Amino acid sequence: MTERVQRALVIGDGSWGTAIALLLCRNGIRTTLWSAFPEQSEDLQATRENARFLPGVPLPDLMEFSADPHSAAAGVDLAISVVPTQYLRGVAERFEDALPGTVPLASATKGIEIETFQTPTQILSQVLGDRDICVLTGPSHAEEVARGKPASIVAACKDEAIAATFQRALSSEAFRVYTHGDPLGAELAAALKNVIALAAGISDGLELGDNAKAALLTRGMIEMARFGRKHGAEPATFFGLAGFGDLVTTCCSKHSRNRSVGEAIGRGETLEQILARMSMVAEGVWTTKALFGPESELGELEMPIAAEVHAVLFEGKNPSRAVRDLMSRELSEEMGSLGTL
Repeated sequence: MTERVQRALVIGDGSWGTAIALLLCRNGIRTTLWSAFPEQSEDLQATRENARFLPGVPLPDLMEFSADPHSAAAGVDLAISVVPTQYLRGVAERFEDALPGTVPLASATKGIEIETFQTPTQILSQVLGDRDICVLTGPSHAEEVARGKPASIVAACKDEAIAATFQRALSSEAFRVYTHGDPLGAELAAALKNVIALAAGISDGLELGDNAKAALLTRGMIEMARFGRKHGAEPATFFGLAGFGDLVTTCCSKHSRNRSVGEAIGRGETLEQILARMSMVAEGVWTTKALFGPESELGELEMPIAAEVHAVLFEGKNPSRAVRDLMSRELSEEMGSLGTL
């Protein structure tokens, strides 16, 4: 696709979906932001602000709103799905007859479906038909991107032309997009870093300090890359923007929902209490559950940090006890585990 993109569709009106729609509009692309709920779409149109998910950011005239899949997808040159993983299948089914297979499609969702252990692009391909889908991911909190603060992500796809289409459509002076050839690695990195962010938040809640957090992020990177290689991804992908870059942001930022959930748990709250007051989705919670579900096939793969996060979230383990168990594991050689991942 070499011609200039004129119209785009963003499926999902959360904070990141809204921020992506803003990026497209700022590049002169008329963009429809699709909402699953008609009343929310009407409110966005009336107020020109996403007060629920991205308050304080005005929405431009180039942005249109719809809750109807067919009218939203009519005549678009590209589409980007930004729907939380556990709801994605149901939303994709609504677009099954609305979004032509010729329209370049990208996923900006970070997670793994619990019931099937499928990634977002696998879900989309299964529902919408087999196609090359671009993965958009990297360190990019919506709150900062929407306000024009600099950020960089990757557009990862097996088809270089599709990756380049999304690169051109989204790139600007404040938003740099790199193409990448390992969409599976980028997508797995995006999901797994949220699990480590929960652990980082628990560390913050327990006030374990900077040394503990640095070690946690470093060893968490090894777990992510180890998992990725087992599932056919390139380990190097996990040390780029999709992995290391996003991991740093998610584990350290005040905007990170996953880190915030972990911090609250470290301070003594239960997962049920935390989720009951949240309006947005912390994907890491459900990715953690999926990792240790019946479809994940972890086998002999060692993921001690992720395992302890799962035990704390879903087995009632005391966070302090989880830290002690991690620190008292059998001693080993760092470079040995780095070399073999």
